[in-house]
Amino acid sequence: MSLEKTIRACGLVAAAGLRSREASAEFPEALRKPTQAAKSNSATNGLKRELGLFSLINIVIANMIGAGVLTLAGFLLVELRHPLLMMALWFVGGLGALCGAICYGQLGAAYPLAGGETAYLSKLFHPLAGFLSGWISFFVGFSAPIAAAALAFVEYLARAFPAILTLGIFTGPGAGSVLKKLYAIAIIVVFTLVHRRGVRFGARVQNGLTLVKIAGIALFVVAGFAFGKGDFGHLFQGPRLEANFIQYKSIGLSFLWIMFAYSGWNASAYIGSEIRTPRKNLPRSLILGTAVVVLFYLALNLLYIYAVPVREVSGTASIGGLAAARLFGRSLEQIVSVFIAFALFSSLSAYIMLGPRVYFSMAHDGYFFRFAAAVHPRYKTPSKSILFQGIIACVMVLAGSFDQLLTYLGFALAIFPILAVLGVFKLRRKGMARKLTGFPLTPIFFILTSVLMLFFSFLERPLEALIAIATLLLGIPPYFFLFRRQENTNR
Repeated sequence: MSLEKTIRACGLVAAAGLRSREASAEFPEALRKPTQAAKSNSATNGLKRELGLFSLINIVIANMIGAGVLTLAGFLLVELRHPLLMMALWFVGGLGALCGAICYGQLGAAYPLAGGETAYLSKLFHPLAGFLSGWISFFVGFSAPIAAAALAFVEYLARAFPAILTLGIFTGPGAGSVLKKLYAIAIIVVFTLVHRRGVRFGARVQNGLTLVKIAGIALFVVAGFAFGKGDFGHLFQGPRLEANFIQYKSIGLSFLWIMFAYSGWNASAYIGSEIRTPRKNLPRSLILGTAVVVLFYLALNLLYIYAVPVREVSGTASIGGLAAARLFGRSLEQIVSVFIAFALFSSLSAYIMLGPRVYFSMAHDGYFFRFAAAVHPRYKTPSKSILFQGIIACVMVLAGSFDQLLTYLGFALAIFPILAVLGVFKLRRKGMARKLTGFPLTPIFFILTSVLMLFFSFLERPLEALIAIATLLLGIPPYFFLFRRQENTNR
């Protein structure tokens, strides 16, 4: 099915769901029969089931297309020094993301709850596994990517308007860096307040931003190949590939960064408690959203290579602006850079929307700080979780370089999806799984590639990997000393 038809079909589904909900409001509550569909759409843990397939696909796409694909190519080409190898890794990463989405579709259909893998791991393995997954999600999975997306936005905006970094507010060689961080913090604050106002309001903002982003990137890709000044010969530049341990380590680190760019493939699983007919819509949104993004990623990275020779790439974060300058000249570089900067709003918005649902789910079950379970009386959102996440993200803006943040993020985020996908085998033994496409190759491919990626990236960047592991281990004392009592009570 074409993208246009897919979006149109999803729009009809969402519109039909909205009309149905509005029509039901015209009848007294006592006259409505509590059908199974109505029960599945009722509030769960105080949250409303309001999101349809169209919104869910948008959330997945928005969560994936963000700072990763719009910044990584410059770093990847410096690390790998071979464009064709980079494209091969993006393709393998896309297959891995699709395999993960298929497996999470099974898990989400079995447990349509807020929290994603936090809920899956708690039910399939042990509450400690679920707690640590949520702990990593809080400090790494959402807060850090929010910081990275905000910083990437400022990088692109500064490429288009360098004057914003020379306002005279600060002086000295570090003035531009300080201003970048202040701009990033301001953006985080604005979107945190937007999503605090309600999931429906936030979803409308999200849908609009995502559709504009998809249309703009598609236009950039089509125009670049049709009218830009590039050369497909750039694909075959670079030194001869050698099968040695040093190359394997570089591939492992590069694949880690690529899988970070794909990391939103499980996005809609985190809001299972707010999805209409989740057993159908949740798996479909994961697979459709991921498939669309894989195609976009391959096309966009091919365009980068087509536009820019390897020798001109120097680890720049604003690779899209550099590609635009080579394709269309300096006159259009500013326009493309501004668009990409605002396209990052969609990704930032998705992170801020999804993360607090994880903390809410944990706190509701007694495995996180109690304030995170608070639901706003008017907006019906986990408002305190949203605000707390915003504060942590602002703190992270002030710490670390961009590539260090990417490595730390990628390593930490890759650990628990492996365990969650292993849970598919346990789900099948319990008789709770539906037919899984490609089983058992689907989960095996995901697990094998993820484990190899972690191994080689650890060898290449041990410091960032050890910090990620330390972050995980720091979550164990709070679980045992603060939340073990709640676990015993639940039993």
